[in-house]
Amino acid sequence: MIELDDVRVRLGQREVLCGVTAALPERRVGVIGANGSGKSTLARLLNGLVLPTSGTVTVLGDDTRRHAARIRRRVGFLFTDPDAQIVMPTVAEDVAFSLRRRKLPREEVERRVADVLERYGLAGHADHPAHQLSGGQKQLLALCSVLVLEPEILVMDEPTTLLDLRHSRLVADVLRELPQQVVVVSHDLALLEDFDRLLVLDEGRIVADAAPRAAIGHYRKLMS
Repeated sequence: MIELDDVRVRLGQREVLCGVTAALPERRVGVIGANGSGKSTLARLLNGLVLPTSGTVTVLGDDTRRHAARIRRRVGFLFTDPDAQIVMPTVAEDVAFSLRRRKLPREEVERRVADVLERYGLAGHADHPAHQLSGGQKQLLALCSVLVLEPEILVMDEPTTLLDLRHSRLVADVLRELPQQVVVVSHDLALLEDFDRLLVLDEGRIVADAAPRAAIGHYRKLMS
């Protein structure tokens, strides 16, 4: 469960989020809105990358102000640009790097890395230079590096922005199959059409909270 209670976030003189309140028990939740509406800030609240100026954010029973480190161990975060998350020379090394703090035996690390690369179609690229992958493959690698940690919640900020249609559809297929709760911020409305619930943000406030068809309709009217 994710809960936000009268959350406000101020960055400098600007109030980015204004009194946001929501309880999010659904498995797949989307967040849409214009640029500057507060979507990415909302996403970063959910794993403690941003802390509220006032109000509370509770994730899996923990307050992000008091337990941000513990929450980050349980909530995976995928950034828009996968190059921001790829830190090691090869694909397999990059996924293994995510497990460094688990202090697992080498054989267990190798097994987990092999399993997640096989599951998401990167097994044949294990020894390839990570930064020479295609954009879609890089996004899958960033996803593997998060999912190998077996997070309970996955938060994704614009995961298809840099992808072509084929890889966008592949990411959509992956999201349908994931057992974790997923919160996705996106301008890609097609990606969110079969989600359980969408929030529409405008100028830092939730202005619609509904099933996808109704929420997307509200958003289209707002943008027109």
